[in-house]
Amino acid sequence: MKTSMKQENDLTQALDQADRLINQGEFGDAIDGLEILHKTHPEEEPVLLRLAWAHWDNGNKDRAVQYWEILFDRELQRKIFTGFAYDELVRIYKQENAWEKLIATCEKALRVQPDDAGLLEEMGNAYLRAGCSENACDIFEKLTTLEADNPSYCCRLGEALLSAGKFDAALEAYEQAGRLDPDEADRYLFQAAGRLAGQNEFSAARRLLTRCLGLAPANGLYHSFMGDLLVALNEIPEAFACYENACLFHPAHTAAYWNRMGNALMKARAFSEAANAYQKALSSDASTPCRQKLQDALRAAGRPPMETPSLQDPVSSRRSKCGESPEK
Repeated sequence: MKTSMKQENDLTQALDQADRLINQGEFGDAIDGLEILHKTHPEEEPVLLRLAWAHWDNGNKDRAVQYWEILFDRELQRKIFTGFAYDELVRIYKQENAWEKLIATCEKALRVQPDDAGLLEEMGNAYLRAGCSENACDIFEKLTTLEADNPSYCCRLGEALLSAGKFDAALEAYEQAGRLDPDEADRYLFQAAGRLAGQNEFSAARRLLTRCLGLAPANGLYHSFMGDLLVALNEIPEAFACYENACLFHPAHTAAYWNRMGNALMKARAFSEAANAYQKALSSDASTPCRQKLQDALRAAGRPPMETPSLQDPVSSRRSKCGESPEK
């Protein structure tokens, strides 16, 4: 039935009143009025939209989601899927770590637009967060088919394959990303190494990082990360050598590198070696914020505390800017 001009004016005035109440924080009164309005205008989406916002701001998240889902179902029925309610539901479910609900929402959207890359990527991410690695592999495999020239989808496939324990296939996916974008090949392998290290696969990560360094031997980050891996593998002298290389290629970051190594050694409970790393950091730059960590490392190693370089030492400051150790 066609809406009369008077009905349209009444609806506009009622919505304006609801907006005023919401802006004033009077959510209960706004919700009461909007619920009445919804009964008389069940098809009006501006009413549903305000009800969703008002319930959310009033702390009733479940009720807000119900209205977003009503709006989402209506979006799915349109010839052109706008996805406004979909975006809100995705945001809410991510915020609430409600991965199963997010997966169900993505499935609905994909039934309407099965080849939408953005929807597929959201679905793959949700599967990964929910621990459904095999499903994530299927989704990202499809994305690499839909956009065969996109290296980022190869990396996401690699991530999913690593999560599923398929290391060889994962490596091939990361290598394919490098073939598509040769200038960034080392960065893609570095991503894979980081993922492996996160799964405590330190030896496999080391092999990949060796390849990264073959492609970009002057990258200090790669040298320092190799040092971290060697610390985890209890190859501490070799780890110190890697950090020396990092400092050699990026002398301005010397203190930061040694501080980072000290943190890695503390995590590995190599306290005496951690103290040595912190000493190197402070010798390079006396303002490095690791004085207390040095004393903690010495105490944990059973070594006596020591005085650390003064923050006011102008000689140390000048030398550190030149990349020289104040001990020389």
